[in-house]
Amino acid sequence: MDEQSALQPLLSSEDVKLGYLKKTPFLVPLVKWLLKVVMLVLFVAWVVLIFLFPAEFMQGLYEKGIQATSGTLFGVSGSIFMLFSGPILLIAFLSFVYLLASGEEELDEYVISRKKTKFPRFRLWTFPVLVDGPFGVVSAAEFIGIILFAAYVLWATSAYTIQNFNLLSKFDLPSKERSLLMLELSGLRFGTIGIFCLAFLFLPVARGSILLRLIDIPFEHATKYHVWLGHLTMMIFTLHGACYVIAWAMRGRLLDELLKWKDIGVAVLPGVISLAAGLLMWVTSLNPVRKQYFELFFYTHQLYVVFVIFLALHVGDFIFCIAAGGIFLFLLDRFLRFCQSRKAVDVISATCLPCGTVEFVLSKPRNLQYNALSFVFLQVRELSLLQWHPFSVSSSPLDGSQHLSVLIKVLGEWTKKLRDNILDTREGERPRLTTSVEGPYGHESAYHLMYENLILVAGGIGISPFLAILSDILHRIKEKKPCLPRNVLVIWAVKKSKELSLLSSLDVESMGPFTDKLQLEIQNYVTQESEAPLEEGTQSKSMNSFKIVNGSSMSVLVGTGNKIWSGIYFILSSIGFIILIGLLDLFYIKPFQITSWWFKGLLFVVSMIASVVIFGGLVVVLWNLWEKINLGDENHMVDDEKKGIKQATEPLMKHADSSQEEPKLARLSTTWYGHRPDFQEIFDSISERWGRVDVGVIVCGPPTLQASVARECRSQNLRGRRNQALFHFNSHSFDL
Repeated sequence: MDEQSALQPLLSSEDVKLGYLKKTPFLVPLVKWLLKVVMLVLFVAWVVLIFLFPAEFMQGLYEKGIQATSGTLFGVSGSIFMLFSGPILLIAFLSFVYLLASGEEELDEYVISRKKTKFPRFRLWTFPVLVDGPFGVVSAAEFIGIILFAAYVLWATSAYTIQNFNLLSKFDLPSKERSLLMLELSGLRFGTIGIFCLAFLFLPVARGSILLRLIDIPFEHATKYHVWLGHLTMMIFTLHGACYVIAWAMRGRLLDELLKWKDIGVAVLPGVISLAAGLLMWVTSLNPVRKQYFELFFYTHQLYVVFVIFLALHVGDFIFCIAAGGIFLFLLDRFLRFCQSRKAVDVISATCLPCGTVEFVLSKPRNLQYNALSFVFLQVRELSLLQWHPFSVSSSPLDGSQHLSVLIKVLGEWTKKLRDNILDTREGERPRLTTSVEGPYGHESAYHLMYENLILVAGGIGISPFLAILSDILHRIKEKKPCLPRNVLVIWAVKKSKELSLLSSLDVESMGPFTDKLQLEIQNYVTQESEAPLEEGTQSKSMNSFKIVNGSSMSVLVGTGNKIWSGIYFILSSIGFIILIGLLDLFYIKPFQITSWWFKGLLFVVSMIASVVIFGGLVVVLWNLWEKINLGDENHMVDDEKKGIKQATEPLMKHADSSQEEPKLARLSTTWYGHRPDFQEIFDSISERWGRVDVGVIVCGPPTLQASVARECRSQNLRGRRNQALFHFNSHSFDL
């Protein structure tokens, strides 16, 4: 059977006729496979090196390497940087090459990869192992990562403890002095373990990181890895400091030791400052504090600058080199985000809906690509100059080439101020909204298009990204584009029935008939009303404030930025960093015999920042110039932009003017009042109706909802019934 025949059950005959199955050149898969192997080998070698470092034979090799490279151009610091930070930077470089070789992923590539699979497939990333507990919902792959980190910490602690006892046994010391020395040595060892944990800490928090794009983990998922690593790192650094503090206090010279700032060796006072900044960030990031005092958490988290700089002053350049790779990648991403966020973005429309939600339609350039399930960070300067809030994109990439929309639920102080700002605008006036945008961020590939069968579970405003998914699927069907989903079930739980009016923002009828290609079912659950209100079917008029100006679109520097320019930015900044370090060593450090550890650490950090700002900044300038030339002058409203704006605002205008018309999507819905969805009953029904198939389950809502769905996915997958569907769990929870 040939390839096209094998794909007939998954692609319509129209798809095949239109030539969606394109042949990939033979060299491209080979290059991609080789790059995958090289990156995997590099990563495994890097992890093994870190894992085995506490062993005595590894430390012996390490000391020999230091002695052999002490007289080279970059000295000991260069060797340590190449050994511990070089692999992750090389993987980042190869990631750009890999993504360029991949090109624009087509849906048929997903189909081809799945065509030979007759049975559901188990995936480590989508199988929930832990549901209840301090880590929240944890997949099988994440659980393996947690086990590996726990094993490393236990192994390193035990190995170093044995070495400490062996070292102390060589000296005849009083028991008290032996105990105090043991405390100090333990503090030293905890500091070493903490530095290696720090090497991973900044990798998940770089929002537009090429590494996250490579493994297709969006920032919203990677954030929890940063949280886990942050807790682990700060716990170890706290033990590091506590061991020294206890030993110094028992010797009666605590204050003298804390204020020491030595030139040769570790400078204690910068370490105290760095640890204090880290502790403030750690305490305010704990869930009870963060939930009740989000602004306190946000502002204190900016102390990461103090934490990193004073850590470099504390340990010097050569120890700091161990964790410098991840920090450098974070700096690259942070500078791009800073450049992107300086640009004010046009708000095409701002609409207050009667259900207590605000919709923003934002201007974007034609070449800015994103997937449904993407999200953006928004700043409104009239409300706060520092606060950025994440919101899911509620529009499909196919809704229009020059705009995207977000739905914002009015919950906290910031969102209330935003709503009041719009409502206080008099008719004919422009609302005072100076908006900046970071992103969009999200999956590198269209995750929702990887399954024939989808279950979308939303809580409240969590329906926002699913409107984008539905719009994307319906547009693909209308435009005869490759579209894998054939069965879609939407489960939406809301508190009040007035929230159901959000379904009217998706105009299904304008997209044409689809029932022969897509089986769509929507189940609504209104939890705080026992029956339908008398005014059901009518809608209150919403307040609309429009702002259409000849100004700026979103920047493409971050998120889905151009891969070629992103690669040039990374390469030139990295080369610039090497050049700056070399020049400093040749013309300043060696001629002037600079030996202070803390000062060399400061020079190292300054070189990192300068390379990103100077060399990376040059690329950003050229990138912006290229964008202007490539896109032409967008300061005037071209015809297709006007059309796109009309399409964006038309459903909302209809919603505002209609008092009796039922929402289009609501006609496909079934609504239950007074109870929550029973996921066991729903999933059992799905298994019987859809058979033994892969089912993609995407959840957007509060942690309790995610845990409930994950628990049932795990239960269904473990039952092992013959005709049971395999449920692949994925969460999306960046709506405030």
